[in-house]
Amino acid sequence: MLVLGRSPVESLLDMDSLIDALASAMADLSAGRASVPERVAALVPARDGFLAAMPGFLPSAHTLMTKLVSLFPHNDGARLPTHQALIVAFDPDTGEPAALLDGTAITAARTGACSALSARLLAREDATVLAVLGTGVQARSHARAMCRVRPIRLIRVAGRDPAKAAALADELSEVLDIEVQAVAGYAEALDGADIAAATTHTVEPVVRRPWLTPGVHITSVGYNPAGREIDDATVAEALVCVESRQAVLAPLPAGSNDLITPIRAGLITADHVHAELGELITGSKSGRTAPDQITLYKSVGVAVQDAAAAALVVTAARAQSIGTQITLR
Repeated sequence: MLVLGRSPVESLLDMDSLIDALASAMADLSAGRASVPERVAALVPARDGFLAAMPGFLPSAHTLMTKLVSLFPHNDGARLPTHQALIVAFDPDTGEPAALLDGTAITAARTGACSALSARLLAREDATVLAVLGTGVQARSHARAMCRVRPIRLIRVAGRDPAKAAALADELSEVLDIEVQAVAGYAEALDGADIAAATTHTVEPVVRRPWLTPGVHITSVGYNPAGREIDDATVAEALVCVESRQAVLAPLPAGSNDLITPIRAGLITADHVHAELGELITGSKSGRTAPDQITLYKSVGVAVQDAAAAALVVTAARAQSIGTQITLR
């Protein structure tokens, strides 16, 4: 069995290839070709945390795998990430364990990459201003990924801690070679933004309709069972797209409060979810219909994303003879 730690996973995972691979994965998912049961989670109430299992079979990548991912929101983020994961890949022809990978880096990369895929499908072609809400791992991933699909010229970063926002802005300006500003609040970051990437663990919404510019594309990947990132007015007005209707509308903690809450309040119905990304890719559903239309991609994460990323990493590792081989028998 091939074993790959975080450093080789990060070095082997190409963002452009991942975005393209996720397009195939999302199409497989929406067409019913992929097998993705609902995730199950063991709760750790004392730490507001959980450990979830996410199995999946992705035929387009010939990959059978499961991810074990923990979410412990009180981790400091610098020493220990809030999300930590392992991925085990199996031979889809025999069921034999084939690879063990660090899943923390894959989770970060595939989440940002799928948001970038949503921007490629829904954001205006001339989108140049990106608002990054949050200062953690996903904020970094989203900033890098969005620049691969749209001609971003300015990034504004906002978070709860101004010092962390300033540090992230400095870091991103060096690696992306574009202008990055740390701003005082979420409203300032969103003012005039063409794309907004919400990557927080907030209780109160960080995206509010009065703060938005017409035509903005919003991506929301944050999770907090006691809160939400997007306010009711934005959800109600936006063209809403998701990875999977089943996943995003599943009971908590698997589903999304951003959509479940306004549905329970009678503000929208489940039919307000316009499309899955896979339906946009195949053309069975339309995307943006006007330049001033607000579009929203709400993500909860699905196993086919991890499968697509793991397949790329394992293939590259074997081609370059990277990793450690171990025997379980």
